[in-house]
Amino acid sequence: MGRKYSRVWLIGAVLALLASCIKNDIPYPVVQLEILGVEGEGFTCAASDIDAKNRVVTLHLDETTDISHVRIDSIRVTDGARASVPLSGTFDLRTRQEIVLSLYQEYAWTLCAEQTIERRFVVEGQIGAAEFDVQRRMAWAKVPMETDLRHVTVKELKLGPEGITTMSPSIEELTSFETYRTVDIRYHDFEERWMLYLEKTDVTVELTRADAWTRVIWLYGQGRPDTRMGFRYRVAGTEEWLEVPSEALTVDGGTFSCCLSGLQPETTYELKAFSDADESPVTERTTDAEEPLTNGGFEEWCTESGIIYPGLTRDGAYWGTGNTGAAVAGVVLTDKTEEVRPGSSGRYAARLESQLAGIAGIGKLAAGNLFIGRYVATRGTNGIVGFGRPFTKRPVALRGWVKYTCGQVTDVGQDLPAGVTVTKGDPDCGIIYVAVGTWTKEKYGVCEQEEGEKLVGTDEVPICIDTRDRTTVFNPNGPDVVAYGELTFDRTVGEWQEFVIPLKYTTTEVVPTHIVLVCSASRYGDYYTGSRESKMWVDDFELIYDVLPEE
Repeated sequence: MGRKYSRVWLIGAVLALLASCIKNDIPYPVVQLEILGVEGEGFTCAASDIDAKNRVVTLHLDETTDISHVRIDSIRVTDGARASVPLSGTFDLRTRQEIVLSLYQEYAWTLCAEQTIERRFVVEGQIGAAEFDVQRRMAWAKVPMETDLRHVTVKELKLGPEGITTMSPSIEELTSFETYRTVDIRYHDFEERWMLYLEKTDVTVELTRADAWTRVIWLYGQGRPDTRMGFRYRVAGTEEWLEVPSEALTVDGGTFSCCLSGLQPETTYELKAFSDADESPVTERTTDAEEPLTNGGFEEWCTESGIIYPGLTRDGAYWGTGNTGAAVAGVVLTDKTEEVRPGSSGRYAARLESQLAGIAGIGKLAAGNLFIGRYVATRGTNGIVGFGRPFTKRPVALRGWVKYTCGQVTDVGQDLPAGVTVTKGDPDCGIIYVAVGTWTKEKYGVCEQEEGEKLVGTDEVPICIDTRDRTTVFNPNGPDVVAYGELTFDRTVGEWQEFVIPLKYTTTEVVPTHIVLVCSASRYGDYYTGSRESKMWVDDFELIYDVLPEE
């Protein structure tokens, strides 16, 4: 009997020992958990407001929305993800809110809000526009030296959201500004005390800023409202002053601005602002040189190691394509063609063709593409490309010629951008976009690679796009984009068509460091989505530096 129990104990011990030696070597799958969209009342949240790389979602609140009680109907997340907070309800977004998504791993996202409240402070005889310090709740305006500060007429005062703000004292009671005046305002559950100042100045008109580009100069001035205000200019060294036509001016109270166009590159101009008979001191600005787009006619091509490149040599090519990655599958995505646009003096154009890049019918859709930059590497069936080339000029538009065959969508990949839905059979969409910006290799040139290895962009080609990681996809609303413009195609353009893509600038002051230009026969090719029948032809691209006349 004792031996029986001893055997049972021994067997149990062995089983326990074996169990202790067994470990779970099956790794959990890595599932990137994302916020895909936010819907609710009193705000907007576009796809570009979801920063997947830094896991930040920004809501743009209406002026009258209560930032402490933002109504969110739904926060859409990756299927299967669990959230650390309810995905609907009322949120206090005066501070950034953390939302942790979890499944096999955890991903911390941040929800934040931006709210712009238009504020105005205008008194009779004011010079220029009032300035506001929102943090310290201060506002001040400039008035002429002869102004009697004991008897001031406030013409307009708005310190809070339109239609829901109460103010004490009233605008009619604000007459004496010998020191400063305090104003108490209330909206929602907020109470604020503002301080208003008037500052005397002997400057009656001022040229506050002049930003010189290549064939245009952006002028900004301030003077006395209810006077005739504007700008005068001339080429340095000449006698006659020219006046900017009044219809070219934008006037807002005592501030005025214009885009002075029709200028010559690399030329020094003398500039001044005026308000009735008063004139500002003369300011000089020199316009930039006009830089053409390298190989914009797509006349330069070569073939090295069986791969076609849009340049005289592979290493010297200004443009890149996906041909290097597709070559593994024996596919050519982008090639030269003698089917040039009407009237072209060149011999070649470029043809972009979306195709299945695979073997024996197994693979992924690869968009016909052409971009300023270079193809970097291939990882499995995924491509890594570099966008951008050095460029410090500020064109106002891109002009060129295009044809497009719009196929029906044959392939739909995963993880499309937030708000984008594509199904098989839909019309494909082609795109041409151009941007200038201040991207750096340190911020945009790092792509995670296998076994912890990293690919880093260069000073010349700073942006790294890794098709395995959608957080690296080019963001036209990114903080370092100075200007952007695009043209999309959702139907066939059977004959050559000339196009102009205006560049919309976020500022006239910042000088860009690089240019990005991308053509794709399938807009969502980065997500392996599009049609194997889509084709795009492009020819004779050029940068425009002067403002085009309105048709």
